[in-house]
Amino acid sequence: MKVTAFGASTSKNSINKALATYAANLTEAAEINILDLNDYDNPIFNEDTEKQIGKSETAQNFIDEIASSDLVIISFAEHNGTYTAAYKNLFDWASRIEQKFFHNKPMIFLSTSPGPGGAKSVLNTAVTSAPFFGANLQASLSIPSFYDNFDLEKNELSNQELKSELNELISNYNSLTKQA
Repeated sequence: MKVTAFGASTSKNSINKALATYAANLTEAAEINILDLNDYDNPIFNEDTEKQIGKSETAQNFIDEIASSDLVIISFAEHNGTYTAAYKNLFDWASRIEQKFFHNKPMIFLSTSPGPGGAKSVLNTAVTSAPFFGANLQASLSIPSFYDNFDLEKNELSNQELKSELNELISNYNSLTKQA
């Protein structure tokens, strides 16, 4: 089984990348692929640029990574209540190549932020739109107040209730893959 995970942020110290990586390592995957959105840089999407350059090679590479995975874990960073500009731009380019670019892959959506909201607004947006882009959403979870609930030195959730909840989500997915 191959798991692809990433934080929907380009920050070098992305707490969402840390969370996605942690969750991926809870799976029973033989291969874990952690993506860095900085590797998928594109000009800001608009139809004029699309006509000028055609299909984005980096967006196609992103789609190919998703397509080759058995499970995709995304942890969404929130900027002003919505997707980060970098993720939204890649999302726009990818959806122009192939609207259902998530290829019906099983997915787990996470979100976190330093504040008590846990980026729930963007998580709700992602969950709501997932079916339109071919996501087979298995579960979603918001982690509030990241620095109070995640131990960066140990790279794990320190809040036992949240840790149990995430472990259960991953365990449910692991059980499903054993039955298949």
